[in-house]
Formats: sequence, structure tokens, C-alpha cells
Amino acid sequence: MTDRSPRGSAAASCTPAQIAASALTRYRDLIDDWDAFVAALGRPLAPCIWANPTRISVAGLAALLAEEGVAAEPLAALPGALRLAPEARTGQHWWYCAGLAHAQELVSQLPALLLDLAPGQRVLDMCAAPGGKTAQIAFALGNRGTLVANDISSDRIKALQGNLDRLGVINVSTTCKDASNWPLRGGQFDRILLDAPCSSEGTLRRTPSLLGRLGPENAARLAPKQRLLLEKAVRLLRPGGRLVYSTCTFAPEENELVLDAVLAAAGEGLRLLPAALPGIRCAPGLTEWQGRALDPRLAGCMRIWPHHNDSGGFFIAVLEKPAEVAANRQGHVPVTPPGDPAEIAPWLEGVASRYGLPEDIWARYRVHRQTKRGLHLSAADHCPPRAPRPEASGLFFHRTNVRPPKPTTAGALLLGREASAHRIELDAEQRDRYLRRETFAPHPEQLAAGAYGQVVASYRGHVLGMAVVHRSGVVESLFPSRWSGCTAASGGQPSATSPQPPATSN
Repeated sequence: MTDRSPRGSAAASCTPAQIAASALTRYRDLIDDWDAFVAALGRPLAPCIWANPTRISVAGLAALLAEEGVAAEPLAALPGALRLAPEARTGQHWWYCAGLAHAQELVSQLPALLLDLAPGQRVLDMCAAPGGKTAQIAFALGNRGTLVANDISSDRIKALQGNLDRLGVINVSTTCKDASNWPLRGGQFDRILLDAPCSSEGTLRRTPSLLGRLGPENAARLAPKQRLLLEKAVRLLRPGGRLVYSTCTFAPEENELVLDAVLAAAGEGLRLLPAALPGIRCAPGLTEWQGRALDPRLAGCMRIWPHHNDSGGFFIAVLEKPAEVAANRQGHVPVTPPGDPAEIAPWLEGVASRYGLPEDIWARYRVHRQTKRGLHLSAADHCPPRAPRPEASGLFFHRTNVRPPKPTTAGALLLGREASAHRIELDAEQRDRYLRRETFAPHPEQLAAGAYGQVVASYRGHVLGMAVVHRSGVVESLFPSRWSGCTAASGGQPSATSPQPPATSN
């Protein structure tokens, strides 16, 4: 499905007259309360966020937001999530930039919950960008083991990697590939998420401009590709494994009809499991469409209409491959990330010494040199796929091709919490100036420890990134220019020409 902005919707909502003149009327007999459906499409969609479990509890995040006057409502169906006011602009708050939270629409958080994830599983996110569901999966795996996040677009992979870096995800290898052509020699997976590219009808509350472009012709055009993707996902699924297929569209051509064809072709080699989540209201999947009878098991799918949970629209199906099905004989041969330990060791000693990191810190990770720019860090038990070749494995944490070498922002966000030296704690005004990449004067007490040169910058104990304390008496922000749209909750806004905050996802 398509990525959307984290900001509150500024576009005009769909009007009843527009909806009555649109292709949505073909769903009228499917919807339990048409008037409520129309009313929901006419309301702005409130953003949802979830707390990064490696950095803050949801209670801690809620308390932080309350202190800053940000209204947040806990979501009983999603214990780690909060719903904000419709006008909230999540990407422009310091806590978002510090990776304490991620913005992701309520219904978009559901597919990962239905994967039945546990540490030790090998997982594939087939159409992953811009990475919200990938990050969910990564943390459900304990930020360990092997998760492969694939997308067909190199630009979208960059957005995905940016989100993973901000959140401190280290158990992911990213690949750029048409997932319908994913090589079988890459091995099979215990869990697969296929959040398929679709006509995005369910996103109308955020993108009402889509309304005039919707219709069965668009759905019919996308369906063949969706079927190819699902067929490949089935082949990549390990016997006994689980596959979740989801879209953010209402169109049966992209949902039940795709599944009906794949189930018929797979026969006894594929099961459709009933899908449900406590606290989430949904309608059953269709077993008939336009006079055509469909597999009766499709009633076990989830159809989520916008008025059911005051959310966007969504469709979810849960599939399982029986354990007795023959496995892919090619299996999976993991790749050892490149890097000479003897070459890497001095860099690691230098970082640990300067910032006062724990002596055992590098034993928790696998450090490798992926490019000439510097060092990547991944979970110690992460195994990149042999095919297709990863774009990246883990997190780029230390730049060695500059003088002096320096931790990246992602590296600082991940490791800086344990730094006991060369660290500067900012006040609220300094925090805002830091995030705007401005130079500012430190307070005398901030210089008392003599921490000059590169330092880890933090606010209220939460790391923001790297800075330079110059002996001339100023602090230079090293916050990335591509993230400098981030501002504090006190009301700062980026200019029209400012780079935008890190992309967020559905």
C-alpha cells in the first residue's frame, strides 16, 4: 500500500455529494451503515503513534505528551499505541525526531499483530517501504534475528532505512527487488507480510483527492500483480509458516478475488485462517461478488470500514501453509557480512573510549564494514540473505571516511544512551535550536566537564544526535539536514523550503 504523511490532514474532506457521485456507491450493499460510512469519510483522520519499546514505555510517552500539552488517547486494542488529535503534526516534535515514537495509522498496525511473531523466526516484509510495519515486526522479534524488508523502489528503500535508523532497528536487511520475482534461492521464511500495492481506497480520509480516480478499472489493473505477489509469497513460505495478505482498499477485485484464485490453485497446500483481533470491529470477507460465488472460507477475512473504528479502511487475510507440505530444497545459506575484525577493532575501541561506553557493548552486536563510508551494526544473530543482495544490513552507525571520525545520528540514538563521557544535556530552547541546525551558546555548567569536540546531545536524558562543542564557545548542531523539519512541540514550524521530517508510514 501507499505511504502517507505523518502530519494532520489539511486537505478538504470528501463530501456526501462527492461520495454519491463516485465509484464507492458500488459498495453500498456491502456496508452495514452507509450514512455512518459517508460521515466517517467526511471527518479528518486522527494520527496514531506507538511507543518505541527499546526507548520508552507507552505510559512514559503518554506522560511526556501530557506535559507538553499534546492530547493523546490510549487505544485499548493496541496496547502500545496512542491516538492524537486530527491536527497533530507528529513529525515536528522532538520526541519523534529522537525515535521515541513512530506515526502509523491504526488499521495499518493490525497486519503485524496477526503474524503471530516470536523471536527466532525468519521473516520477510515483501513490500515494506516506508517501514512502519517493518519496525513493528522488528521489535516483536526483540530487535534480534533476521527480518528482510524488501521494496521495488530504491527511493522508498531510502525512506524505509531512514525510519529504521531513527528507531534503532538493527535486525533488518533491506533489499530492492520486484517481490514477485524474489529468488527462491534466498530461502523460505517462517512469517511473511504482503501488504500489497493497491488502489488505496481506504486512505480517502487522508487523501480525499483520490476519490475521482477510483473505480473497478483501476482495481482490475492492479489485481494481476497482486496475485503474482501472493503466489510468490506462498512459495517462499516455510511449511507450518504464516502469511498475512493486506491492502488498504475496499475493492473485492484486489482482495477476495485475488485470494479466491490463489486458494483454488494451491488446493490442500494452503489454508485460510479466521482473522480477528480483540477490540477491533470488522465485517467478514465476501463469499460472493457480482453473482460470482467465492470460497466460503473467505468469510474469515477482516474487512474494516472507516466507521467501524474511526479509522481508515483495510482488508486482512491470514494464510498458513500446512506443515506436511514439501519444503524448498534450496533452503537458506546465510551470508557473513564483510569486514576484517582486526581493521574494525581500533575504530570500536576509539568510540567506546571517547564516549565512555560499557566494556561489553560490542559483544551484543555484529559490526561490519558494508561500504567505504564506515561501519554498520546489526544484531549478533542477524543473517542477511544470499539473494537478492541486500542494499544494507543493520544500521550505519560510525562514519570513518571523515576526520575526525564520528558516530552517525542513528548511531548516537542507538548507543548514546549508554554514553558516560562527551555528552551534553540541552535545555528546551537549545533543543529547538539544535533540531533546526542552528549554532547556539552553551551554559557555563555545560562546559564544566570540559567536553569539547564531538559530543552526544540529549534532552531530558533522551539522545537527539551529535553536536560539536567548539572552544570558541558555541555548539554546532550535526542534526541531519534531511531531518531538520523536526521542531519542538512548543510550536516551531519549518519554512516552506526546509527539508521535511523523516517519512512515516501507514
